[in-house]
Amino acid sequence: MKLGKLQIEPTAALAPMAGVADTAFRRICKEYGAAYVVGELVSAKGMTYHSKNSAKLLEITIKERPMAVQLFGSEPKTMAEAAEMSLENSPDVIDINMGCPAPKVTATGAGSALMKDLPKAAGIIEAVRAAVPSHIPVTVKFRKGWDDNLINAVEFAKMAEQSGAAAITIHGRTRAQMYAPYADWDIIRQVKEAVSIPVIGNGDVDSPQSAAEMYRQTGVDLVMIGRGALGRPWLFAQIQAYLKDGVVLPEPPLEERMAVMMKHIRLAAELKGEDIAVRESRKHIAWYLKGIRGAAKFRNASGSVRTVEEAQALAQEVIRVNCEEADSV
Repeated sequence: MKLGKLQIEPTAALAPMAGVADTAFRRICKEYGAAYVVGELVSAKGMTYHSKNSAKLLEITIKERPMAVQLFGSEPKTMAEAAEMSLENSPDVIDINMGCPAPKVTATGAGSALMKDLPKAAGIIEAVRAAVPSHIPVTVKFRKGWDDNLINAVEFAKMAEQSGAAAITIHGRTRAQMYAPYADWDIIRQVKEAVSIPVIGNGDVDSPQSAAEMYRQTGVDLVMIGRGALGRPWLFAQIQAYLKDGVVLPEPPLEERMAVMMKHIRLAAELKGEDIAVRESRKHIAWYLKGIRGAAKFRNASGSVRTVEEAQALAQEVIRVNCEEADSV
């Protein structure tokens, strides 16, 4: 996929997930072959108020590139100012979030609430496009629509293209649907057919086969994965192998899964400090444990993990218990 001067391999990208897709997780996913990553949601208003937390979320390391920073807001001027400020980190792409369904975002008129106000959405895209150098692509992420009474993704996509977006990402659910039921891939196909800029498809890709099927059904230029990669960053390698060679790579053995989990936690500790990193990693531990014997018990135990050493002890206990049970079968 051609995005400005970037050439992005048509395998799979990592979606922007607030509180989840931080630097550590993005780097682990990149190591497994994520073709492109998008940073966590950042408040434009927070940026203009010089919030240290907002500024921290915009940081980019060399191992994450190509990477987009993602901004949200409801006012063109504020979004333009935030986009200019984000240039300190030399982002490869600036992505505008017009799809977040979280009430605290939509209540401010931002995120997916902008799907109800196309003129304002157009003004934001135009303002951001005008505020940053022409060589930096500006992209937009949005949804199928607001609810069943306002399904306007095709119209929204055309508006985004006309307003200067270099590419768009569409999640195949309305705001009202949040993350269930199944994503509507046909609306993604309709959007792809309606515009000439690259289209990235998002929603319910959780395996190499489903990635290939989204490409086949929709014709998108790139597939984006969010929840499907939680606790499974190796999914990107599996998708790459399947799309390139038709090879179905197996899930890694438990020892490898736990090793990846600990690498993830240690990297987070290097970047954020042990206390914050381990506390934030508890949810990741639960995802890495999904589907193993005794998962519920170990997930409960993960809630009280406070140090990297305790996380390592939990990983070793998971391996020990599962090996003993396997030997007894």
